[in-house]
Amino acid sequence: MIRIQSGALSEQSDWLQLRRELWPDCPPQEHQAEIRQMLAEPQRYGCWLAYGADGVAAGLAEAALRHDYVNGTESSPVVFLEGIYVAPESRRQGIAQRLIEQVAAWGRQQGCVELASDTSLDNLPSQTLHHALGFEETERVVYFKKRL
Repeated sequence: MIRIQSGALSEQSDWLQLRRELWPDCPPQEHQAEIRQMLAEPQRYGCWLAYGADGVAAGLAEAALRHDYVNGTESSPVVFLEGIYVAPESRRQGIAQRLIEQVAAWGRQQGCVELASDTSLDNLPSQTLHHALGFEETERVVYFKKRL
């Protein structure tokens, strides 16, 4: 049995651990600052944690309400999936699907009709997951820069 709940202060250590697994190159203090920001703005950010039957945190989804243009969408606001992660030992149990259902429900409550996300061109596992969760690819982008 999987339990999904919104991220809260009481689950901050589980939330931090899952974020560190998803984004290992991000410093812990930056993770903590972002968690505080999300908790301070519940009308803009949502976070959901999934727990296995053993009570261990198994997954995470974070979303933001975006009013600016989101590539590939036609409406505003849009719920944007900022991150989704399921611990390797908990994969293939429907946890990501349950998390996306929570994100979508929150988005509908906020008046959204579209859920968007992105991933890098080389992140094939994420692309596969997005397709499995019902997302459709809208475009591919390569960014450039030039020093001035």
